[in-house]
Amino acid sequence: MFVLLVMMPVEAKKLKFGFAPAAPSQKEEFRGTWLQTAFQERYMKLPPEECKAYLQQVVDQLYETGFNAIFFQVRPEGDAFYQSPYEPWSRFLTGKQGKAPTPLWDPMAYLITLCHQHQMEFHAWINPYRMTASKFTVMADNHLYRQHPEWFVRYDDRLYLNPALPESRAHVRQVVKDIVTRYDVDAIHMDDYFYPYPVKGQEFNDKVAFEIYASQMNIDVDEPDALGKFRRRSVDILMKSLHDDIRGIKPWVRFGISPFGIYRNAATDYPEGSKTQGTQCYNDLYADILFWARSGWIDYVIPQLYWEIGHPVADYTTLVKWWNDNVPENCHLYIGQSIERSLDGAKETKPTPDLTKSHTHFSNKLNQAKEGNRIRGNCFWYGYQVLDNNYHVRDFLRKEVFTKTALPPAFTNIDAVAPEKVCNMKITMTQQGLRVAWQYVVTDDPLQKPRYFCVYKFHKGEKVDISDGSHMLLRTVNTNFIDQDVSRSTKYTYVVTSVDVVGNESVPVKKSFKVKM
Repeated sequence: MFVLLVMMPVEAKKLKFGFAPAAPSQKEEFRGTWLQTAFQERYMKLPPEECKAYLQQVVDQLYETGFNAIFFQVRPEGDAFYQSPYEPWSRFLTGKQGKAPTPLWDPMAYLITLCHQHQMEFHAWINPYRMTASKFTVMADNHLYRQHPEWFVRYDDRLYLNPALPESRAHVRQVVKDIVTRYDVDAIHMDDYFYPYPVKGQEFNDKVAFEIYASQMNIDVDEPDALGKFRRRSVDILMKSLHDDIRGIKPWVRFGISPFGIYRNAATDYPEGSKTQGTQCYNDLYADILFWARSGWIDYVIPQLYWEIGHPVADYTTLVKWWNDNVPENCHLYIGQSIERSLDGAKETKPTPDLTKSHTHFSNKLNQAKEGNRIRGNCFWYGYQVLDNNYHVRDFLRKEVFTKTALPPAFTNIDAVAPEKVCNMKITMTQQGLRVAWQYVVTDDPLQKPRYFCVYKFHKGEKVDISDGSHMLLRTVNTNFIDQDVSRSTKYTYVVTSVDVVGNESVPVKKSFKVKM
């Protein structure tokens, strides 16, 4: 996920656009952010109880800002931020790979609980092939490399599982199946690290695997781009297998990718590609993102469009339009946004840029994403900048962008049947305020069970319409709440809906109540 570019930098410059306010919120809008654990020292410095308190603060702040999804890196280098039977505890959690937290606790399980209490999605972010993030990584005795060094390739002083080996794919599948089986995740997420980014003068040594398996894939080793085709086919096999594994265990769990922002350049013998000149998913990382999306193997894609509007090598506007025009409708499309590369001035400017005072560039980026008929939201790199309110980005998002509560878009490609509407809705007056309560239909179908409930509030004379979400009062996992913001001799109408595990919202149920003197 770290922004690795093989392209020319662009200097900060004044935009040609006029001031543009940020696009208004929509009722269904994906709002995610990445929280990386690789090279983060904050977790290892905190004892478990303080770490729990910190994660509680993280979720609270992101929820209050308006986010509805968190991407948390649970497997940065063949290790785990959870209690895994297959891989060691992460050094980024405890300071030493393989060392369990004391007292024992499970950060992923804890975060999932926090997210779902806030009606936020939890996406378990894993890196499939990168098994050491640094040449200085000291591997634990139970790291996979200690058991099967023959499955690995050393490249640029880092270790990678060889994507071409069936054994490598089997291990990654085992890890993912374990997570999906034991944890209530909403999605399995992978970023841009498939085959490693090319390093000049170095070759990724998968020659033996190519000689053994290429013919089994019906690839003529003498044909042009035979090695590239072999590598893409190897990654394809894993993607298809993971999709099938996830669907077979929990059909509602999504599988998503946030690839490098350029699929293919039009100038690289691919006229349908984007008019860009940078590193390519297809040619350099051997990740055929569009093939996976068109085959229905992934449920969402978040291209990392971190560049500026007007970038000479990878223009943001060009790429937003390209992805919007090429990702099929059955695959959700969100845009990966860089905070630092969306400022009106360079981040080193003195005083530091303040997005609450000047945000033309950022607003134009968000507006362009909003204009895409297939784009359903954004994901921001990276979450700690939001939490630390760098450049006042949290203030900007909360006050200018996330002005209303938004539900994550429903994955109707997985299941389009809405849950049963709530029943036995009652409103009573208490000393604390109006108590609104309801019940729901119990079902054994996991796809129809309510994940949470939405409550809307209307004053007398207001049209009861929940389509834009402006009247959404709250989302809750409870079946009752007390509204203290009521006045005497005033009539209120409340609407309650249930939302299932893939985001379908039920038929609304409404009830009115007049507060008497």
